[in-house]
Formats: sequence, structure tokens, C-alpha cells
Amino acid sequence: MKRIALALALSTVIGATQAGEGAPDLSKVNGSLVAEAGRTYGDIDTVNGSITVEAKAVARNVETVNGSIAIDAFANVQDVSTVNGKIVLRNGASARSVETVNGAIVGVSNLRVQKSVEAVNGSIELGAHSTIGSQVETVNGSIKLLSLTVGGGVETVNGNITVGDGTVIGGNVTVKKPSNWGMIWGKPKVPRIVLGPNSTVKGNLVFEREVELYVHSTAKYGKIIYLEAEAGKAEALKPVVFTGKEPDFK
Repeated sequence: MKRIALALALSTVIGATQAGEGAPDLSKVNGSLVAEAGRTYGDIDTVNGSITVEAKAVARNVETVNGSIAIDAFANVQDVSTVNGKIVLRNGASARSVETVNGAIVGVSNLRVQKSVEAVNGSIELGAHSTIGSQVETVNGSIKLLSLTVGGGVETVNGNITVGDGTVIGGNVTVKKPSNWGMIWGKPKVPRIVLGPNSTVKGNLVFEREVELYVHSTAKYGKIIYLEAEAGKAEALKPVVFTGKEPDFK
């Protein structure tokens, strides 16, 4: 997963400067920035501060290092990224890609993301009637997808994955083996994978480590592939089939 590439030597000019086809850039080192509702901007970036793109505003890349980012209703931006902070996309927001290192990503509903949604240390929750063009990935954090479409796959290392009611995944659902697997002390947390009612995974369920798998009786998916599974755990790796709205976790 790529890291945020954000120059630390940003312009010290406070306020808007002209860029592109007359659209103003907003740039600061210290302080928050607001793209006003309904206006068009170029790049928006700061080092230490939050960024808000108000309703129906249009902007290119939106980036900060230490701060949260909010993309309000029906705003349209390109790449959204922060290192230390939460990203919130409200109803009808559109973006090319969304990425954070240390923080959660929350998408309310009716989102349109052309490429990927990625987090390293943080959860991802995306709401109903949304479309994600490519991957949804996290390393240390849960993924919850509620009645939406993902064009590519869904991947985690140490997090739970919930493929909610009516969600369609175009690729695989994958749980990767941690890179420091041999150095973990004590019993590692076992990721919990849930395929909800009427959910569809067009690819396979690929597990490079032990998982707890719960599959609704109406869910559809390809093969279940366990890699490097211990022979003694074969019985435990079988999916638990449930028929209610949610599984009965034991």
C-alpha cells in the first residue's frame, strides 16, 4: 500500500493563489482550510490542520499531514489523503481516490470513488448505494461495506471484514498473512469475515491465515481458498452458515 506523498515544504502564502484554469489553490503550513460551498478550486493542502470541502464545491487534490478531512455533500474532488487524521465523505460526495495512514475513513452514502479506498491503521466504513471503482484495503482496521458495489477486491491483514446486505464485490476478499508473522507474541487476533444476506463476491475468498468465517445462506461467492492452513485446523476453518440478519457470534 503506497504511503502519502506530500511535500513538507509547502508555500507560506496564506489564502488563495491562482492555478490551473483560473481555479484558486488553497495552501498553508499551519492552520485549517475551507473550500466554500459551490465554488471551484485547484489543489488544497496543509501540513498541520484540517480541511473541509463544503457542499457542491469542486477541487483537485485535497491533502494534509496532521489533520482530518471532510468532503461534504455532493462535493467533487480528485485524490484525498492524510497521514494522521480521519476522512469523512458525506452523502453524494465524489473522489478519484481516498487514503489515510493513521485514521478512519467513513463514507455516508451514495459515494462515487473512481479508484481505491485505503487505510493502514484505521477502519473503513462505506454506506449504501455507493460505488468504489477499484480496491478497498486496510492493514490494521475493520472494513464494513453496506449495500454498495466494489469493482475490485477487498483486503485486510489484521481486521474484520463485513460484506453487508446486498453488497457486490467484483474481485476477491483476501486476508493477508502479516509480514512479521513469526515475531508475534501470544495468540494473534483472528479476523472475522462476514458475508451478509444477498451479498455477492464474484471472486474467491482467499485466506493466508486463520479466520472466523460467517456466511449467510443467500450469499454468493467463488471458492474458499485457505493458504498455509494447518491440517489440525481444517474443521475450524469451515464457514458458519447463518440465516438471520446477523450471525450469532460465539
